[in-house]
Amino acid sequence: MKLYIAEKPSLGRAIADALPKPHKKHDGYIEVANGDCVSWCIGHLLEQAEPDDYNEQYKKWRFDDLPIVPEQWQLKAKPKTRKQLTILKKLIKQADQLVHAGDPDREGQLLVDEVIEQVKLSQTKKQSIQRLLISDLNVSAVKKSLQNVRSNRDFIPLSVSALARSRADWLFGMNLTRAYTLAGQKAGFGNVLSVGRVQTPILGLVVNRDNEIANFIAKPFYEVFAHLSTENKETFSAKWQPSKACEPYQDEEGRVLHRGLAENVASRISNQPGEITALEQKQKKQQAPLPYNLSALQIDAAKAFSMPAQKVLDICQNLYERHKLITYPRSDNRYLPKDHHQEAASIIKAIVINGGQSDANCQGADINKRGKCFNDSKVAAHHAITPTAKQLKSVSLNAEESKVYGLICRHYLIQFYPDYIYNETKAEITINGGVFKANAKQDVSLGFKVLMGKTALKDEQILPPLRKGQKLHCERGEVIDKMTSPPAHFNDATLLGAMTGISRYVKDPEIKKILKETDGLGTEATRAGILELLFKRQFLKRQGKLILATDTGKALISALPHGLASPDLTAKWEASLSNIAEQQMSYQQFLNPLLADLVGFVELAKNCNSNVFAQLPKTSPKRRFKRKAKPKAKTA
Repeated sequence: MKLYIAEKPSLGRAIADALPKPHKKHDGYIEVANGDCVSWCIGHLLEQAEPDDYNEQYKKWRFDDLPIVPEQWQLKAKPKTRKQLTILKKLIKQADQLVHAGDPDREGQLLVDEVIEQVKLSQTKKQSIQRLLISDLNVSAVKKSLQNVRSNRDFIPLSVSALARSRADWLFGMNLTRAYTLAGQKAGFGNVLSVGRVQTPILGLVVNRDNEIANFIAKPFYEVFAHLSTENKETFSAKWQPSKACEPYQDEEGRVLHRGLAENVASRISNQPGEITALEQKQKKQQAPLPYNLSALQIDAAKAFSMPAQKVLDICQNLYERHKLITYPRSDNRYLPKDHHQEAASIIKAIVINGGQSDANCQGADINKRGKCFNDSKVAAHHAITPTAKQLKSVSLNAEESKVYGLICRHYLIQFYPDYIYNETKAEITINGGVFKANAKQDVSLGFKVLMGKTALKDEQILPPLRKGQKLHCERGEVIDKMTSPPAHFNDATLLGAMTGISRYVKDPEIKKILKETDGLGTEATRAGILELLFKRQFLKRQGKLILATDTGKALISALPHGLASPDLTAKWEASLSNIAEQQMSYQQFLNPLLADLVGFVELAKNCNSNVFAQLPKTSPKRRFKRKAKPKAKTA
């Protein structure tokens, strides 16, 4: 008997649909016509043991026990899914051949491997385990995947990488949550202060932004414009570019802070001749953005519909599992295999029938066009999120599902649309020794931007025909008064953008480089959940569309060392975990320095000055940290 082990019931059912019929449905698995079986996990069936599972004394949280480092790591069954684990273990023992069908990512690899490891198998049986990779639940796609199984041994490094991540997160989350909760308790705060390798730097981003805004002092600055005319009396404006000699009067962003200087420039150029000393005129093309990965979709859905990240993920899971209208949604990739191009006609037909985009938009797609997204070398464990060829018999999507499905369809369709083409002119004008610049864009062909709702350029000055060396007349100079403005508070879209583009917030060039090469803070699958966790723990709060830190969140960040409240630690870990997956580093080489860091962080918490928790709301003695139930610390 061949046993297929899927990550979730929906995937299990999809695999069974592609296997011989008739089927017999049993409790927790499906038996197909040839006697093979399909069963499933329900996400992680196993979880890391709690500290007091290792030793009863750890039920009480005490500094003297920290850091807790298990000598022999233990996993335990999740109570809610214990029954399914028992069914799976029994089937694994009975099977002659195992097929691992976890999701095609680090966690998907580990969670099925963990279950198999619970059953003591012979080495021969272990060596023969196959790996089935599925990212599209439609029958035709699953059948295609069934023809391309690989050896599970190829994925051992990926599983080790996930295991290292899981244990490292437990070590940091469990120990540092206890350490800083105890430090907060000294200052009269009785609730849990959770610390995690990913959640804490995200909180740090919001706290730093809020502080920057709170401490911001607006300053006036000045811009100078030259109002120019050609010999044919055609008019346009150009902006002054201060010279190096003006630097003492500018801020670090190059803004002129001295009104007298700006007025002097404006008076010196009024009613003076000018000349075009440099001119660049080019026709430019812009290709359509790549299809979505999860973060890009969440950012666009937040901008368009003010949808929180978790909401978008939940909708995507529905579109994938229930409706089978999109491919695997937790993808971090924005490219498609070349073979996927063959499905374009049937996918676009389904988009029309399902109401994903208008018939006119679909008619405008050229299915013979092969965009840059079709690139085998760029596809990793997943490919981009796309619509599938599944056609709904009746339109059964709710309003929110329709919105998200529409975005995914649009981003797929634009791969078959022409480039956006525009003319760009950059002119440099010299007037009485001062340099001024004028830029203009002019649409030539909107191309894919038609689907993005773009209309002709507005508020963009149109420059008259110009040539290098052309003489001009500056009719007058004008000083424009402006005020510096603080950065904006984060919202769902900008915070997700900051998490995916975290390198922008790091100064260390080495760490910046690592973060550019990784996916940022968290993964596609975890970002939404981590944000929800920060709200649930009252470290973050919403104010309309804005996301702000609470007093508790601010106090926690002020108490933590920079190494925990910044993304630097995640950068180092992700680089190491990638090296483990690529067999360039061992599990132990990753864990040993991490344990040394952990000891240092625990010591800092022990010696933490209680004054840093002054912002924390004091809790009454009844609500102090003495709990009846065992406190659990999330480790994300």
